[in-house]
Amino acid sequence: MHVPAPSPALGLSGVSGRPKRSDGGQDDSIRLPAPASRRPPAGQAPAPAPRRPGALPPVHASLVCVALPALAVSTDQGQLNGRGLEGFYRSGRRMLSRCQVRVAGREPVAVQARMLSADSARFVATVLPSTEGGPDPDVVVERTRHADGTERITLHSAASRPLRLPVEVSLGTDLAELGAVASGRAGPELPASVHDSGMRWSSGKGHCVVTAVPAPKDALASAGLLRWEVQLPPGGSQSVELRVRPDGAGPVRPVGHGASSPLSSARAVGDEPAVGRLLETSTADLRALLLRDPAHPTDVYVAAGAPWRCGLAPAEALMAARMALPLGTRLAVGTLRTLARSQIGTPGPRAGMIPGPMRNAGPLLPPGCTGVEATLLFPALLAEAWRWGTPEADVEELLPSAERCLRWLLAAVGDREFLQDPHPGGPARCETQAHAHRAALLGADLLDAHGRAGGADLREWAGRLRARFRKEFWAADRAGGRPAAALLSDGRLVAYLTGSAAHLLDTGLLGSGALAPGLLDKVQTEQVARLFGGPAMDSGWGLRSMGVKEAAYNPFGHRSGAVRVHETAVAVAGLAAAGYEKEAGSLLRGVLAAAETFGHRLPEMYASEQRAEGGAPLPHPAACRPAAMTAAAGVHLLTVLAGIRPDAPAGTVTLNPVRSAPLGELGLTALRVAGAPFSVRVSRLGLAMVEEAADRLQLGV
Repeated sequence: MHVPAPSPALGLSGVSGRPKRSDGGQDDSIRLPAPASRRPPAGQAPAPAPRRPGALPPVHASLVCVALPALAVSTDQGQLNGRGLEGFYRSGRRMLSRCQVRVAGREPVAVQARMLSADSARFVATVLPSTEGGPDPDVVVERTRHADGTERITLHSAASRPLRLPVEVSLGTDLAELGAVASGRAGPELPASVHDSGMRWSSGKGHCVVTAVPAPKDALASAGLLRWEVQLPPGGSQSVELRVRPDGAGPVRPVGHGASSPLSSARAVGDEPAVGRLLETSTADLRALLLRDPAHPTDVYVAAGAPWRCGLAPAEALMAARMALPLGTRLAVGTLRTLARSQIGTPGPRAGMIPGPMRNAGPLLPPGCTGVEATLLFPALLAEAWRWGTPEADVEELLPSAERCLRWLLAAVGDREFLQDPHPGGPARCETQAHAHRAALLGADLLDAHGRAGGADLREWAGRLRARFRKEFWAADRAGGRPAAALLSDGRLVAYLTGSAAHLLDTGLLGSGALAPGLLDKVQTEQVARLFGGPAMDSGWGLRSMGVKEAAYNPFGHRSGAVRVHETAVAVAGLAAAGYEKEAGSLLRGVLAAAETFGHRLPEMYASEQRAEGGAPLPHPAACRPAAMTAAAGVHLLTVLAGIRPDAPAGTVTLNPVRSAPLGELGLTALRVAGAPFSVRVSRLGLAMVEEAADRLQLGV
């Protein structure tokens, strides 16, 4: 969990006090400055109470509508009261912080709030206009709120008599940047002016206009108040629509909507009813988080998550694109192109790196450079996207950037085997070795296939890494040992059991449906499977990021115990591929059960308290929801059950389904392999059958 540096898209801009990135930029860890206290002018709403440095307002109970670069954050009460993160945002700035509805002088009583889609929510409240008619409400107030800045307020009469009702909407804004809102530095509301059929606010920060249809009967700028007289016949309805826009701007045109979306509209059906909702919601969330490279609008990528991280986080964009490959390769290509343009080209030890911010690594290790992870993910994603069907012209265009990443890898390790953090005395992290090993083997495969040199050197180093890792990265104990979290520069092991070991099981896809060899030997793989399947790591809701027996364990710790959904998905896929289907199935069913409690929109993490009968996972108050890697993990969790391993250049696809069929029969339709629709069905007996595929694609053995 971390907060991104400001980006041209939508992010926590205006946040200072962060450590530097490895490439000279700012860190993305959560370090917000203490806000200065301020007294609002008379007659204006007070600013939110300041929070301690580093504290983020809780969002676990919020409804977050996303259609980047716009989003709307609401509580389950429906009213926007200007507290916390509430409001409509566009490109990182809060356009409207307060939108309060009163009917006949009364505030409606909220009765229900729910998400309709990734970018819209519905709020229902009731009003009793007078106390003379008994306890039953006469009016239902329905509000449909969209991320693009549109809200429709509809009054429905349940009365047996005509109603004449005064309706007031009180509006206000601070035009604050999201970073200032998050740190409690938003400031007081700005004065409003009447503008056309609504209100306008203006400051040096920006301008916002709210228009109303139909036009209000009265508009009071001093109070930011719009008024209507609504007449409702028995059983009748009447609506008012508000449109929130930056002055002069049009409506948001989300990247993920319509024919321009790079993601297919995949569907899942099966014995487990939740699979359809999970895949549908995961795909919708990925689409909602899509952004265009401003200078190259044909290239799209996913933002890391909302509300905190609505900009480009290189490592996470690459990981999400990789897990979403069953939905097509266009997202992978757009992400790779965007990041290739940021690759460091100047001579020096960082030449060839994809820049990335530092990331908090939990209580055991110093912050790690996500630029290292991104640099290693780049060639691996290109190699696998090529297997899934990326056109050769795109591969050839991106291959030089992948070569530079691989040259950086070999230069960084030098005559050593382990890849250490890129600073003197930096530790060698477990997951970094897994990423590096995968990049070397998949990168060598890609280079060989395209007649490029360097494959032999990469394979030779990967072999040396494998041999030494199995001896020196394994912390032996009487229970069979475990992979260490890291190896320090003085040779000491950080021998904690963490969920990052899941990356050791993620070896990568080669040709003819074969998986690359891993860093662990057979006995070590079996031990990791046993550990992941035990109660210390399997919470019943997914894989813990640290074992419960470790001294630093914290069920809410984002790298010291909490369930991180994408890490669980990596573990499920790796365990299933290695033949440990019982352990994979348990983790899979746990995440699916958690998804039900979160309305199938999983957050990036949640607390890992042990699952109990009738219980539910505890939400993390600062987790992004939606989050790109989590949404992509939903796709990965389901498609891994079919074991789809394409080799589009060779014209084959191999199926290695999970034979135990932990979710029963499962059908997946409208996936994409080799640029064409692909559908597959897995029976209750664990047998897979292709139902639709490209004409030239043959089923491999």
